[in-house]
This record gives sequence, C-alpha cells and structure tokens, in this order.
Amino acid sequence: MISLSLAEIASIVGGRLHGTDGSPIVTGSVEFDSRKLTPGGLFLALPGEKVDGHSFAARAVEAGAAGVLAAREVDAPAVIVPPLAPGQAHERSVALTADRDGAGAAVLAALGKLARHVVTVLSQRQLTVVGVTGSSGKTSTKDLIAQLLEPLGPTVAPPGSFNNELGHPWTALRADETTRHLVLEMSARGPGHIAELAAIAPPRIGVVLNVGSAHVGEFGSREGIAKTKGELVEALPAEGLAVLNYDDPLVKAMASRTKARIVGVGEHPDAGVRAEDITLDEQARASFRLVTAHGEAPVTLPLYGEHHVGNALSAAAVALELGSSVAEVAARLSSVERRSARRMEVTTRADGVTVLNDSYNANPESVRAALKALASMSRGGQRRSWAVLGVMGELGADSVSAHDEIGRLAVRLNIGKLVVVGADAAAMHQGASHEGSWGEESVLVPDAGAAVELLREQLSPGDVVLVKASKVAELWRVADALLEDGVA
Repeated sequence: MISLSLAEIASIVGGRLHGTDGSPIVTGSVEFDSRKLTPGGLFLALPGEKVDGHSFAARAVEAGAAGVLAAREVDAPAVIVPPLAPGQAHERSVALTADRDGAGAAVLAALGKLARHVVTVLSQRQLTVVGVTGSSGKTSTKDLIAQLLEPLGPTVAPPGSFNNELGHPWTALRADETTRHLVLEMSARGPGHIAELAAIAPPRIGVVLNVGSAHVGEFGSREGIAKTKGELVEALPAEGLAVLNYDDPLVKAMASRTKARIVGVGEHPDAGVRAEDITLDEQARASFRLVTAHGEAPVTLPLYGEHHVGNALSAAAVALELGSSVAEVAARLSSVERRSARRMEVTTRADGVTVLNDSYNANPESVRAALKALASMSRGGQRRSWAVLGVMGELGADSVSAHDEIGRLAVRLNIGKLVVVGADAAAMHQGASHEGSWGEESVLVPDAGAAVELLREQLSPGDVVLVKASKVAELWRVADALLEDGVA
C-alpha cells in the first residue's frame, strides 16, 4: 500500500495510538497472518476460532511489522480502533472472524476505512478499479481480466475467491503508487453487501456476469439476487462503464440502474462485444469469433467449458475499455492460464483417466455448465464419463427441485455414471433414477470416502471424471485421492 505513519492511520480509521508516538511508517503489506508479514508491514489483530491475533501482536512487531491495528491494547506499537455501536457489526464480519466481543468487526471496519483512503488517493493518480460480481464465474472472470490487463500496467487482483469483508480491503491495500489496475471480486449474501464493498473501493468499471440461484435461500428469489448484484452498477460514476451480460435478461435489465456507459456482452445480437461461430474441441475448449465495434478476431480459449466464453467476453470488454486492441485481446485470451485451484482443473493420470476437478463450489448454473463440459469431453460416449456430485448449498426451498433437475440433466446428457455424495444431495440420485431407464447408472454414497472407494474399484483407463459440489461437501478430497493414487 502507500506509505503511511501510524499517526496518519489512526486519523484515517478514527483510532488512538498506543505504545507509540505515531512516527513509525507502514511501508510493507497489511497482513492478518503474522507469518506473512514483510518488514514495515501492518499486522491486523483479528480473533479466530482457535487463536486471537491480539496474542501475536508483539511477535508480529518483532518480525518487522511497523505496528498493529487492534481492538484493544496489546504489547506492541498499535492503533486501537473504537468499538462499533450496537447494531453496526456486520453479521458476515462476526462469522468471518469468530467474533465474540465485537473486536473482529471493529478491526474489519477500520480496515475498510484504510482501504477506502488508499484507493481514493491512488484513483486520483492512475488507478482504475474494476469490480466483478455474479452468481457464478466471478473468480474465473477476475483471473481473465487480470491477465488481459497486466500487459497494460501493474495489476492487483485477489488470490482465489478472497472476496469478502476481509479479502476485499486486504486486496485493495495491495495497490501502491505503481498500480494501474485493481480487479476486485465482489460477493454477497444479502442486500447491501455489494454496496458496502463498492464503498470501500469505488469501482470505475463494473462487470455483472449473471443472476443464478446461488444463495437464493438467503435472498428469497432470483429477482432479489438481481437487486443486490445491481448494486455494483449503481455505484459506478457517470464516467464509468457497466459491462452487462446481455444473454441474461435480469442482468441486461440493470442498464436502467446506472448512470455509467454500458457495454453489452454475449451472443445477443445487441451485444457490443459478442461471440459468434462458437465451437468446442474434444476437450470442451471453445473457439469463437470475437466481434466488436472496432473489429473482430478469432479466439481459441485454453480453458475447459463453453461457459468460459461469456467470462472471456466480459474480460475483453474491460481490456478494450482500458486501451487494448481487438487483436491484442484475442491473442491474450488465446494464451490465458487457469489461476485459481479447483475450478475446471483438468489432469490426466498415467493410465489415461482424466479428472475434472471443479470442486471449489457449486450452484445449479455452474453444475449444468460442468456437466455439459463433461459430456463434451466424453466424445459422444467414446470415453466413459463419471459425474461425482455433492450438495449445492444455500438453495432454500428450491433445494430438492434443483438437485432433482441436476440428476435428470445428467441422464439427458448421457453421462455414463452418476455418483451422488451425501444425503443432502439425495434428490440428484432420485431425479436421475426417475429419468429415462436409469438404474445402476446412478448411485448414492454416504460420503467422500465411499465415493473414492467406488471409483477405485470401477474406474477404467480412459474414463473422465467430474468432481463438483459446494465447499461444505469438501469433494476436493475425492479429486485429490484419485490423483494421488499409485497409478497417477
């Protein structure tokens, strides 16, 4: 981040100095893990489920930190932040920090104020903030945008899906005087959440990918989800840009909610950044013609799954806005890498078994996309396909019907074998069993260990296996086990 003294930080966050005259200057990174501190860094004293960061304050300073951002006095130079007023503690902050006395929420609130100050200063120089939201595809799109912008100047983006009240400001504070682009992934579990994140790091470009059914149990409906996702475009300035997926009617309708310019993306004929002539190869990698108002160029994505086309178009629109040519965008899209783990991560074992590890998270839309990729990779049944699927969380009253529909889709896509893991996902097995003439092709197992045992008994060389579920199911253990086997 930019260099600031502890006295300046105290003024920014409304805190008081403790054990220091405020002269030490923070020149390094801001960290909540004392093991990752760099000389001159700022340590965040956050409470956790097992340990409290306040207990590590002295150790952090001994390791080179300039000071500590804390909620109570510690044995180290610190900025002590005031407690939040009753009702101010965000429920996600409380859950995130295992908060018991409001300490974690107070430190996170101060962190947000610090990030807002730094982003405001840098935005007055050369920094452009890009915000990305949607029910699915946020992390992959964020990674694509970052890779397209890096040739244009220093770019900061979060690792993985670090997109919450901690990850958002933590990432923003990675930006410094040299940073040209700050790409932020924005998640929400309720109304107002995206607006709060946008207030911490005000975006000039906002990307809305889709409105699906992830977290519908918390929002009540897809319309409720759309209302919250649209908070991103509402936060954009008049000189900003809203990149909207025109293939999703709920996203396209957000055009009326922003004063920013609008670029539509997708296959929709009105989209200003459009994909035409989409084809898939035998590994489910898409090729298409990128069509824009400034020209067109061929793209061959090295990523697995047709759903990445929409993600790529959104990234292309951002890069074009910030100075890339159509030819440059097409060339860079054709050479991008998968940066975040357990997202359409394809590995082929020595015996020819291909494991498609998409186990980081799941909702109905992302599972449908993954199943279609699996069907394509099976080469019309030439390779036996396996779908190892677990629960899709936070679907509320729609949970049973959504799982049932996924099971039926697996049958319609002619997936060779469906392995449903866990009682919470049992409706997938029921749906598959009731669709067509399926019988032994679908099986319900109690846990990941049972799934691994089944696969080890029945997998044959050349098979292709998809592993996907919400994080709570921890199905990456299945993928990891298959790849760690002696035949790998």
